[in-house]
Amino acid sequence: MANFWETKSLGEMTTAQWESLCDGCGKCCLGMVDDPDGGADLKHTNVACRLLDPDACRCSSYDDRHRFVPDCVRLTPDKIDKIAWLPASCAYKRLARGAGLADWHPLVSGDPESVHTSGNSVRGRMVSERDVTDFSDHIVDWLT
Repeated sequence: MANFWETKSLGEMTTAQWESLCDGCGKCCLGMVDDPDGGADLKHTNVACRLLDPDACRCSSYDDRHRFVPDCVRLTPDKIDKIAWLPASCAYKRLARGAGLADWHPLVSGDPESVHTSGNSVRGRMVSERDVTDFSDHIVDWLT
């Protein structure tokens, strides 16, 4: 029997199926800054949203996150290709482009830790926005 992510489009998925696609990498919860060299691109940092749980790499207040972080982006099927800062490893982005899920994705591996043990999460590589004054001091290049 085929898996739901192989038979349904992103728009056809139930809320539970949609939410289960999040691999818990935490990459989308890291801040960005303007290119310090004057380029048009945004640069990724290792500065995590204050709501990101550093161990679980998931939002500590997901259901009411907009109360604390009003500009937190809600991913929807029609937004996936319009959000340039989503990492290439993002399950939503991969499925929207027809790539399928990575072998380390918890839905494929059956192990919620596989995203971390494979090195595809921000666990151990981030700092909280509460501890940072200048995001540009924290630009990283490992978020592709």
